[in-house]
Amino acid sequence: MCRCYERHYLKAPPSVFMNTSNAAQHPLVLLFYREYEADKFIPGDRYLKRLLRPAYNLLHARQKKTGFAVSFELLCRALKASGCRVRVNDYRFAKANPDYPVGVVGCLQILKDWQLRNPALLGPSLYDHPGLAPKLLDDPRFRKYLVLADWTYDVFFPYYGERCVKWFAGIDVAEWPDLTKREKQFDFLIYDKIRWDHDELQSTLIEPICRALDARQLTYKVLRYKFHDHETYRQMLAEARGMIFLCEHETQGLAYQEALASGVPILAWDNGYWLDPLWQRFGERPPAASSVPFFSPECGERFARAADFAPALDRFLARRQSLDPRGFVRRRLSLEKSAQIYREAYFSMMPGRS
Repeated sequence: MCRCYERHYLKAPPSVFMNTSNAAQHPLVLLFYREYEADKFIPGDRYLKRLLRPAYNLLHARQKKTGFAVSFELLCRALKASGCRVRVNDYRFAKANPDYPVGVVGCLQILKDWQLRNPALLGPSLYDHPGLAPKLLDDPRFRKYLVLADWTYDVFFPYYGERCVKWFAGIDVAEWPDLTKREKQFDFLIYDKIRWDHDELQSTLIEPICRALDARQLTYKVLRYKFHDHETYRQMLAEARGMIFLCEHETQGLAYQEALASGVPILAWDNGYWLDPLWQRFGERPPAASSVPFFSPECGERFARAADFAPALDRFLARRQSLDPRGFVRRRLSLEKSAQIYREAYFSMMPGRS
């Protein structure tokens, strides 16, 4: 469970609560969150895995939190920093106050047999493609749907229209301090987050990249997604002068943004399309997408194909000293702006305001 979980109950009816000065200064946000769980070997073994996971996490150095969990914690942190009180999975209060809005975040399982009558702000996460639930917002309880990037908005808008809201998880620059003054040990950290056709792309993308680096006598280390923990990642960021980010597409991309916040510029493979095979169910060609949906020239460079890597690398090296990735995160991806967007969408659902 997210560490931002709070559990205490208000005794006053909502009308009394909403008229207090405390409510005006520290408004309450009700969030409902659930991680993805599935049985693997036998029916019901997900509950056993839930009990054993804390002990298992002590025995390995792989990632212990999903991106969904990190994004949710950042939402809680941003709302609290903005003055809100946050409660997580407080079904009792929500049922007692059916007009009070709720935010529903996480995996799709949370909507299974959803019984709360409260007006709901859905997302982020939940559905990978709106075609999986084209009539979702026909339910009068579901008022708005959060999406995380411009390209995702373009995918969801034809289905959900103006009720789509662009949001992002804010990056805490205090948690990811500036590493530019640290002594560097190698030129590039290659962050390998390729999820489909990895074997093929190993030979057609990763190996050509490594050969181009070798030809320029640039040093590098490779980090494979899910095969590291956060402390390992932090240490490698501290030692790297730059990061090569390899991923088909991202709705946000917390890992590369944490690098940016640390002052580590990015050279990103950005093929331009959504390569999840799911797209084939809903169209004749893949939608436009990006692996670095929050990016600008001050963050680094991008390339679309292996053949484009060497010129992009040369541009990156020529500009590296003038880049300001941390400044981009401060201006574009702050916790303050993240909370502002969420609060506006959430409190617009209060009685009399929608």
